[in-house]
Amino acid sequence: MLRYMRLSPWMIRYVRPLLFRAGSLVLLTAIFGAGEVTARHSMVHQRNEQLTPIQRELERQRQRLKSEDVEDRRDALMRLGNLKRTDASRIAAGGLTDAAPIVRVAAAHAVLSLPQADAARLLIPLLQDKIEFVRRETAYALGETRSHSAAAPLESVLLNDKETGVCAAAAVALGEIGDESSVQSLSEILSGPPDKKKKAKGTNEFVMRAAARSLGQIRSRSSVGVLIAALTNDANDSDVKREAATSLGLIGDPSAAPALQAAFASGDPYLSQAARAALRRLRAAKN
Repeated sequence: MLRYMRLSPWMIRYVRPLLFRAGSLVLLTAIFGAGEVTARHSMVHQRNEQLTPIQRELERQRQRLKSEDVEDRRDALMRLGNLKRTDASRIAAGGLTDAAPIVRVAAAHAVLSLPQADAARLLIPLLQDKIEFVRRETAYALGETRSHSAAAPLESVLLNDKETGVCAAAAVALGEIGDESSVQSLSEILSGPPDKKKKAKGTNEFVMRAAARSLGQIRSRSSVGVLIAALTNDANDSDVKREAATSLGLIGDPSAAPALQAAFASGDPYLSQAARAALRRLRAAKN
């Protein structure tokens, strides 16, 4: 710019040092500014280097849970669940309130590495979800927790949910948990509710079969009578009878022997086989 200006020697004498100083300040600012940015990046890189590989993986999936893409969030939860770690399940718990049902379901299975009671506490509210798919998968997940605190909520679902798939999942979960307090609700599914005017979930063979199987897993002798009744009721589906026979064998009460002998002589080869296996269990328990 100076070459276009006609400066007197006096002006040049005083302006030139000022321009030099200004240029130096600009240069120093640029140098130190760039150094500050470089130092900041270096600190971030250093922190990342200090993380273990598993910590870096957890952080990657935590960031993916913020994605706007549903499939990306679902995949992140599946990866967290596959890690089988408590810290991974804590991160996954955030997905339980996701707007997308498929993400909520993925989160329900991803929190199972938490302590039993903690996982159950987080999952129980999802039994009231508006989406059948979410309620059903939550029931299965609660069974995997083995938490006895989930028994009562699952019994309520078993007896009151309008969807057969959800009721069956609740019955399966109760068998996995194995709380003896659930025997009454499961028995009601096999025999029907005390109030006959009330529609029974037991009219669905799939739910009845799940209930019969779960009674065998719980192994309470108080369920022997209802299982014998289910086994000897000709109106019941063959699959229900087979599960009842198997459960009687697991419980091992000798009072079931006559009913099992009759089932062994039945024309249904699969029922006969289940009854024979149950009778062997009874004899083994007696010896």
